[in-house]
Amino acid sequence: MVDYELDIGALIAANEAERIRVPVVACGVGADPRRAADAIRAGAKEFIPLPPEAELIAAVLAAVSDDNRPMVVRDPSMEAVIKLADQVAASDASILITGESGVGKEVIARYVHQKSRRASRPFISVNCAAIPENLLESELFGHEKGAFTGALARRIGKFEEASGGTLLLDEVSEMDGRLQAKLLRAVQEREIDRVGGSKPVKVDIRILATSNRDLVQAVKDGTFREDLLYRLNVVNLRLPALRERPGDVIALAEFFVKKYAAANGVPEKALSAEARRRLAGHRWPGNVRELENAMHRAVLLASGPEIDEHAVRLPDGQPLAPADPAARTAQAASLAAETAQHAFVGQTVAEMEQQLIIDTLQHCLGNRTHAANILGISIRTLRNKLKEYTEAGVSVPAPQMGASAA
Repeated sequence: MVDYELDIGALIAANEAERIRVPVVACGVGADPRRAADAIRAGAKEFIPLPPEAELIAAVLAAVSDDNRPMVVRDPSMEAVIKLADQVAASDASILITGESGVGKEVIARYVHQKSRRASRPFISVNCAAIPENLLESELFGHEKGAFTGALARRIGKFEEASGGTLLLDEVSEMDGRLQAKLLRAVQEREIDRVGGSKPVKVDIRILATSNRDLVQAVKDGTFREDLLYRLNVVNLRLPALRERPGDVIALAEFFVKKYAAANGVPEKALSAEARRRLAGHRWPGNVRELENAMHRAVLLASGPEIDEHAVRLPDGQPLAPADPAARTAQAASLAAETAQHAFVGQTVAEMEQQLIIDTLQHCLGNRTHAANILGISIRTLRNKLKEYTEAGVSVPAPQMGASAA
């Protein structure tokens, strides 16, 4: 919180120069509208008039500190990851989160922290790939005054900053070998040495790490320490690519529409049927990050009552290609999770199960494999259930044209 009479823009710029990125809330006596507006334009997230009201301050700080990246999960493959994350979150075990760039590795890391016993303590993230090699050691472990040219004062590193909470080492595979050795000691002993320090410093942290590289192969190539991999990979959470979790595509798209409509002050619009088909049929090589950017653009470009297929564009400005017949099954699968949620009150468990299986199969155009994946059961179990229904006289959807029975 910063007085709006100070140079908030300069403060934010100075923070960013030191790689400190925290939301700034302006405050001031008198609530001068012009000064408040200037503070917002300079980069402040909110303005609080003084003298303070406790409830207002609590609400504003809660709002600006929320990273607004909740877990949006509908697909069974991601639900399995969340189930494992829930199982291990309460422990202090190190977790290695792997997956392609843009799948949401930091989001799942924050989810684990929020579900842990350390949820009320700091969550500190360090992008090991974004910080120059010669600065990363000081960034992680801190330094003493005079440790090197320009070290004008003691600086606390991210390990100490995260003490009591969780430290996320983002893209840990990009760390050089010398720092890997120092990191290994910190992970094993839970103590660190500041650069230029004379004695170790104890830290109480839970360590999470992410990588979009195959670390087993990196060990074979000699670019990553095997002992460090074992220390970080007590539990592995592999996030599937967005193309491997079609049930999440539409749910995520709708979440981003709501988010960016609110952020840009425009009315929230529904996705048209054709836009949904094209979203579900696209392979999303940039994963969730690419989908988020596409929906941000779509919110700004939509001119009609709906967000149609012409508003959903690729980074080069081209619209998404129409879904081919083979992609129709994937589109149906992405909608099945939301459309299969009916009111089951008053039915038996067996009746609920039958209705869910039949509805899911219909939305998968009769494709047994896709339906089994969505339902989270084996194809053999699904076929046995369908055989029972057929023998009982229940109409079971047959595969449609262009969709394999699998």
